Formats: sequence, C-alpha cells, structure tokens
Amino acid sequence: MTNIAFQYPIWFIALCVLAGLIYAASLYFRDKTFREQSKWLNIILGILRFLAVTGICLLLLSPLLKSLVSETKKPVVVLAQDHSESILNDMNKEDSLAYVEKFKALENKLAETYDLQTFSFGEEVKEGIDFQFNDKVTNISELFTEIYDRYTGQNLGAVVIATDGVYNEGSNPIYTGSKLAAPVFPIALGDTVPDKDLIVKRVFHNKIAYLGDKFSLQIDITARNCTNAPTNLIISRIVDGKAQKLKTEQINIDKNQFFTTKEIVLDADVAGVQRYRISASPVQGEVTTVNNTKDIFIDILDARQKILILANAPHPDISAIKSSVLKNKNYQVDIAYANDNVGVAAYDFVILHQLPSKTNDAAAKLQTLYDRNIPRLYIVGAQSDMNKVGKVQPLVNIKGGTASTNNVQAVLDNTFNLFTLDEKMVKELPKFNPLTSPFGDYSATANAQVLLYQKIGSVETKYPLLAFGEVNKIKVGVLSAEGLWRWKLFNYMQFQNHDIFDELIGKTMTYLTLKEDKRKFRVSISKNIFNENEPVLLDSELYNDSYELINDPDASLTIKNESGKDFNYTFNKVNKSYTLNAGFFPPGNYTYKGTINYNAQQLSASGKFSVRPVQLEKFETTADHGTLKVLADQFGGEIIYPSMMDSLSSIIAGKDQVKPVLYSTLKTRSVINLKWIFFLLLAFLGIEWFARRYYGGY
Repeated sequence: MTNIAFQYPIWFIALCVLAGLIYAASLYFRDKTFREQSKWLNIILGILRFLAVTGICLLLLSPLLKSLVSETKKPVVVLAQDHSESILNDMNKEDSLAYVEKFKALENKLAETYDLQTFSFGEEVKEGIDFQFNDKVTNISELFTEIYDRYTGQNLGAVVIATDGVYNEGSNPIYTGSKLAAPVFPIALGDTVPDKDLIVKRVFHNKIAYLGDKFSLQIDITARNCTNAPTNLIISRIVDGKAQKLKTEQINIDKNQFFTTKEIVLDADVAGVQRYRISASPVQGEVTTVNNTKDIFIDILDARQKILILANAPHPDISAIKSSVLKNKNYQVDIAYANDNVGVAAYDFVILHQLPSKTNDAAAKLQTLYDRNIPRLYIVGAQSDMNKVGKVQPLVNIKGGTASTNNVQAVLDNTFNLFTLDEKMVKELPKFNPLTSPFGDYSATANAQVLLYQKIGSVETKYPLLAFGEVNKIKVGVLSAEGLWRWKLFNYMQFQNHDIFDELIGKTMTYLTLKEDKRKFRVSISKNIFNENEPVLLDSELYNDSYELINDPDASLTIKNESGKDFNYTFNKVNKSYTLNAGFFPPGNYTYKGTINYNAQQLSASGKFSVRPVQLEKFETTADHGTLKVLADQFGGEIIYPSMMDSLSSIIAGKDQVKPVLYSTLKTRSVINLKWIFFLLLAFLGIEWFARRYYGGY
C-alpha cells in the first residue's frame, strides 16, 4: 500500500493549482497569438502549461511516497554439534557413522521448514559442522553466548544442541543460557552409567619453581566402582622420552565413589622446563586407562634476582614497593635498614630509601655498590641529606635543600624513550595524589633521561621527579620524592586495582635490573610452555653494527624433538624484524636453533620449549544428561535421544513460539527522485515548445 504525503500543509496544493491556472490563463487565454488557429490549440497548450507549472510547484512542496512493505521470515533454528573428543567415548566406528547419517538427515529436514544455522563447538564456536570430534575442551556456555549475540532481536525459534553435557571450560551453561528466549532441545549423547574407572583428576602446582627450592604437587584422585582395588600413585620425571621414577605412594580405594587428595613434595634440582608424569597404576576391569596419567610442566629457574630495599627507617613506601616488585616471580625482595649488618654485595639490585640521610650516610654500603657495579634506585625524602644525595648519584643536581617540602604531582616527558608506558598510565598518572619532595633546586644532568617532572601546585617545572641513566655501565634511577604508597592507594580507589602503580614499578625495575644484551641475532619465544592445541610462536631480531634493527637476510629455524627429528622453517619478515608461526606440536620437550648469515658470518641463537597435553576430555567419561534435562525444562524444550532424532522436526513444529513472523517496514522516498516525473514534465514543456514553434509563437 502506497500513500503520498507532503511536508507542508495540504492547502498549499491549492496554491500550486492556482499558480498553474494563472500562468496558463495569462499565456493562452489573454494572448491573441494563436487566435487564427483552432480554438483547441490554445486549450491544449494551456492545459500542457498548467500541468507543467502545477507539477513543478507540487515538487517544491517536497512530496514523499510512503509504502508499507511486508515480509514473512521463517523462524531461525540453530543446530549445534559438540566437536570434543569425549563424544566418541561410547561410539565405535560403525556407531559414529550411523550417528552422522542420522544427524545429516535431521539437518536436511529442518532446512526445509526453517532458516537453519549450523555450528560446531568445543574449543571455540565455528560455523558449519564437519564431524571431526577432535577438540580438546568443551565450552557449552560460549555457544549460548554466541547464539545470544547473533540472534537477539531475530525470530529465533529453537536451539538444538547435540552433546554429552560434559563441559570443562567456561561457566555452567544453565546460567549462561538464561539469556536465550527460545526453547532448547538437547540431543543427549553418551552413556550416563558410571563405568569402573580410576582417574587422576587434577594436579595443582606452581608454573615456576627456583633451582634448589622445593615445590609441592596437590593431586586429586577419584575412582568409581573400584572398591578394594589398591593402586600406586607414581611421580616420574620425563627425560628424553623416558620416565625416571621419583616417588611412589600406595592408595587404598575403600568405597565406590572414592576421592582423595595427595600432596607430594619434590626437589627443584634440575634447571629448565621439566616434564613430570603423575600416574596411578590401573585397576582390573577399568573402562579406560588413558585418564590414569597426567603430565605437567614446571619451569625451574636458576637465576632469580635478589633485590634489597635498604631504608633509613620504616616507611609505608617500603611495603608498597615490595608488594609490587614481588608480582614478578623472578625477583626475591629483602628489607633492611641503614644500621643493620647487611651485606649489600649479595644483591643484584638495591633500592635506597632516603639514604644517605641526615642521621646515617651509609657510606660503606654505598662504596660497596660502586665497587661491585650494582645498579640502584635512590628515593629522596624528608629524611634525606640533600647535599650528600646530590653527590652520590649522577643524574640530578640538587642545590639548597631545607627542612621544608613541596607537594608535587607527576608530569610525563613525551620524549622519554628508555621504555614505553601504557596509554592509560600516560593519561591517569598526572591525576594521582601529590608526592612529598624536599624543597630545593633540581636539574637533570647530561646523563639523565627524565620520565617524570615535578608539578608544584599548578606550575609545571623542569625539576626531575623520576629520572634514569647509565654511568660507567651502572644503571641508576632517582625518584625525588617520597609517598609512593599514596599512589598505590589512589590507584585502587579510582580503578579497584593497582595496575598503573604496578606498571610504573615494574617498568622501572625491568629497566634498572636488565643486563644489556649485546647479541646481534636473537630468537625469542612467546612462552616456554605451550598447550598441544595452541601454535608455537617465535620472533627474531637482527641488529647491524650500529645496533639498528634490520631484516635484509633470510633467517631460518630448526626445531628438534626428543627423538632427534628436525623440523625446519624460514622466518617471515615483518616490518624490520622476523616472526614465525611454527604450528602445533605433540606433547614433549623441544629445542630450537635459529641461524642467519650476515656480513659473511653465521649467527645463531637457541633455546627450549615444551608442549603439554590437554587431557580435559579424558577425565570425565560419564555423560551428564542431568544438565541437559535442566536446560530443556528451563526453556520449554525437550531432551532428545539419538533414537528420537527422526521426530525432532515434528516436535519443534509443535511448539507455539516456533512460528513465522510477519515483518512490516514503512519505506519513504522523495517524489522528486522519480525519473518518470522529470521526463513527464519535460514532455509537457517539450510538446508545448514544439507546437508554439511550429505555429509561429516564437
């Protein structure tokens, strides 16, 4: 249905008609040019001019054509298949092929009636179904979130999900699915009858341990229907593919539904990424022994840096700094005071809080720092001896200095380039509470790069607040104020976290403690331990004699597994560096070596990484149809078993909410954009012009 509407009052149409009449009458009924011609000529020409002028005037009223367009849309039915490994637990090859055929028949039948959308889910949600059943995890809640995001506001009729109900990643689908406004029809796969099974369920452990320390493993062991069947818990270390037994502990299973937690303490006696195998010896009649074993990887570090916070006196800054530094597991932090008998030579880095002070010059300890080339950070405060501070550090000149102090805020120097800061820090740090800086005249030396300047009141000064530099191969930092604890509290008050404060401390510590790498060719890996379902990513850098980043020559990489087999790759060139996605690797320990030819020299860099198995799908062999039943009841659907798949289309059709929807849309368009109107007016004026020309009117 189409209507016409004007953007001006309707009575304006009369003015348009009147304009056409006046124009035609004045031109043809008072003019005597065509009196000798047929009287019908004046009438016809007058009508043409009337229609043309009236039409043009009507177009000036901006008329609109409004039309109501109706469209019937089929209800959307989502059909999703679980692609995780556990789906095949209770299917042999013939059963799986028969199931796939029934599923495809259901897919074709639903597509005839509904707008069918198919998905597979497991590690991630994907469009389409390929029946591979090789995903290492199951995340049902992510599927419901994806459906909600895609089909909110559309005519979602039903959701059909084929799964065993077991999920091992994401939240409980019962709660995530609460956002859907459509019935859910789970196709319940798998067997709910508990089999005889012994499972190493979970192993809790630190990802990092330090050489010479001890670390503990917390091992959860469950068993079903294994009463009076003893087993041995065996802890081994895997070296070159062979298991070296470390500890054994006997476990007595005394009930059908058995659960126990064992804590095992091991020595971190070998550096590097170590692979440990936790296994329980099989019991007779187990349905599967795959889940009796779990491998874990622990990175044992042999170079933890020792940090000393040496303070003039107790101060809240000390605990604020320590808690932030300890978030990096590569640091060990000790606290001592100026009068303590502490050997600073044993530390890799020292933070001097208000030392030298007015009561203790700490001369002997400072001399040791100089003699041992130990990097340090000076924090200046009201207790500091400003004259001595100005002499012992090479970055900030300090003149004057009295007992008074200034409240100073931070102003970032945009030219600072020793390290980069997060955009949020750049924006928010200048808003943080003021620190307390001793009164004096501060200026940066030629050795300093200033990150923060002092803002006193509303005046932005060139007084350094936080400066860094390197003199005689010793990295030094100077913070010309105390009160960092205020920044930490303000950070939490504003954002309920300490991210900005921790980043500032972390970047400061990283720069000051980092030993300079003079290698011209470097290969770095994104992490030391990968899951078997994630790709191994490596990056490489090449520097010329001026230590400028280049990537002119080709760089190659060889990865070797525990059996000695080589996998060869060539790095991709990206910007001025190199990158490589080496793909997926089976579980195990690997070494890599990158090589490049530059200036007639072969440069190389090497390292190690490990790949750990993802065994989540092996630890739960019993289907969870209870969760599927709750989902079906909660959304007004019905749980379906594979034998009922042929009738599922009819069951869905019987639901009142699974109906087509009629959508009506009001479309408007301007009449002036209709081309035929233009050509019609042109025809009126053209015919009139031709007739007047022909009969001598022009």
